[in-house]
Amino acid sequence: MEGLFAGLDVSTQSCKIVVIDLAEERTVHVDSVGYDEDLPHYNTSEGAVRGLEEGVSESDPRMWIEAVELLLQRLKEADISQEQIRCIAVSGQQHGLVALDGEGNLTRGRSKLWNDFSTSEECRLLTEAVGGEAAMIEEVGNTQRTGYTAPKILHMLRHEPQSYSQAATLFLVHNYINWYLTGGRSAGVSVMEPGDTSGMALWNPASRTWSKKVIEAIDPDLLRKLPPVEPSDRTIGSISPALADEHGFSPDCSIDAGSGDNMYGAVGTGNFEPGIVTVSLGTSGTAYSYIEEPYVDPTGEIAAFCDSTGHYLPLLCVSNMANGYNALLKQFGISHKEFDSIIERTKAGNGGKLLLPWYEGERTPDLPQASPVYFGFDLDEFGREPLCRAVLEGHVLNLYTGFCRMPVRPRAIHLTGGLANSPAWCQAIADIFEADTVPVQGEGAALGAAIHAAWVWHEESGNNYALKEVARPFVILDESQRKKPLAPNREAYRIQKRLYRALSDCLRGLEGEDPFSLRDELVQIS
Repeated sequence: MEGLFAGLDVSTQSCKIVVIDLAEERTVHVDSVGYDEDLPHYNTSEGAVRGLEEGVSESDPRMWIEAVELLLQRLKEADISQEQIRCIAVSGQQHGLVALDGEGNLTRGRSKLWNDFSTSEECRLLTEAVGGEAAMIEEVGNTQRTGYTAPKILHMLRHEPQSYSQAATLFLVHNYINWYLTGGRSAGVSVMEPGDTSGMALWNPASRTWSKKVIEAIDPDLLRKLPPVEPSDRTIGSISPALADEHGFSPDCSIDAGSGDNMYGAVGTGNFEPGIVTVSLGTSGTAYSYIEEPYVDPTGEIAAFCDSTGHYLPLLCVSNMANGYNALLKQFGISHKEFDSIIERTKAGNGGKLLLPWYEGERTPDLPQASPVYFGFDLDEFGREPLCRAVLEGHVLNLYTGFCRMPVRPRAIHLTGGLANSPAWCQAIADIFEADTVPVQGEGAALGAAIHAAWVWHEESGNNYALKEVARPFVILDESQRKKPLAPNREAYRIQKRLYRALSDCLRGLEGEDPFSLRDELVQIS
C-alpha cells in the first residue's frame, strides 16, 4: 500500500487534520484549530456563538471554512509533500443544518448545532403529524429529538420563512465542507451519504429512503432542497483547481464522500467488525458498534445509524458524562490522579450508595427535565470517597443501562475521549460491561477519516484491501492500560446494575424490581 491521505474533522469546538503515509505506516502530520482561541472574531465559547438564548447553540458555517483554510495553509508550510496526498475525507459533527441559496450564499448566517435544544416544539409537531412515536420510528428508525436535523428544518420554516424559502440546498456540516473542497460556488458537488444522513430523522437507515410522511409534515417541496444520497464508500469528485493551486495539491486529489464524526470515530478506533464497541468519554458519552444488519430500537433510545462502510452503527448517547466528574473535582479540589487513588481505596458497589447522574436532564433515558438523584446515602456519607465512587459508578451505570438495549455483546471495548486514560474509568467500564477495555491512541474521527480516504482510494484504484488491513498500523491500542473485568467485583456490580435499573424505572413510573431490597442485598455483600 502506498500514498498520503488526509482526514479533516470539523467538530463542535475545533477543526483537526491528520495525514497518514501508507508506505511508511505512520501518521506524518497532525494539526488543529480551536475556534475560540484561533478564530476569536467569531465570538464563540466552546465553538458556539456567545450570548444566544438559553438552549440555542449555533455557529457561523464560514468559521468552519476559515478553519479548514488555515489548516490547509499550515499543511503547505509543513514538511509534507501535499502534492502526494491522493484523497481527503471529511468528518463532521452530526445533525448541524447549513442552508444555501442557488448561488451558494448562506440564507441563514448561523447553523444550528447538534446540542441546540430550541426545537422541542417542532419535535412534538412532527411526531403528532405522523401519528406518534411508534409511527415516527417506523418512518425514520428514530424518534424526533432536538439534536436531529428534521426539527431544525421545521424550526427555520416556522420562525424564519424567508431564510427557508430562499434555500436551494440544505446540507449537513460535512456535506458543506465537501461542497467547498470540490469547488463551492463555481462547481461544488452537492451530495449526502447514508451515515450522517441517517441522523437527520428524515431518512430511514433500514430502508435507505426518505420518509414521505415526515417530509410532507414539514414541506411537500422539501425534497427538492435535499441533495441525492450516494454511497459512503466512494469518492464524489476532485479537489477544486483553485484550492489545488493555492495549497499545492495535485489536481487529481480526490474527495471522499465523508461522513459524521461518529462514523469516522468508529473507523479511527478499530470498530469495523462485530463485537467491538467504542465508548467515547467526553462531556457527553456515546457507545456504538459495527453490525451487519440494520437495528431499529422500538423505543427509539438507541439511534439507528448507517456507518461509513455500507453497514450499520447503532449508537447510544447520554447527555451526562464528564460534566459530573469535572464538577466533583472542582468541588473538592482534587486532581485526576488523586481521583484514581481515591477509587483504589473504595469498594465496588459503594456500600449501596448510588447516584443517578442526570445533572442537565438526560437524553437516554429521554428525560429533558431530570435532575440528579442520590440514593442510599446517610447524612454523614457525602464526603470525598463515597461521592467519588458514586460519580464514577453512576455515570458508567447510566451508559451501561442504555447500552443493554443494543443487539451487541461486546468482546472488547475501545475507549476514546478525555477520560479514556484514567485507570479508574477504564476499570469500572471493564467491570460493569464485563468486557476487556482498552484506550485507543490518536485523533479519533480525523484519523478515521484519513484511514477511510486511503481505503476508498485504493478500492477505486482496483486494490481491494480490507479496511482492517489499511487501518492496522494506525489504530494503536494502549495495551499498558488494558483492563480486564475483576472477578471479586462481579457479584457487587451485577446487583448494582439491577439496582440502578430498578431505581431508574421507579422514578419514571415503570414496573421493576424493588430498589430497597436490592440495596439491602448489595450492602450485605459489601
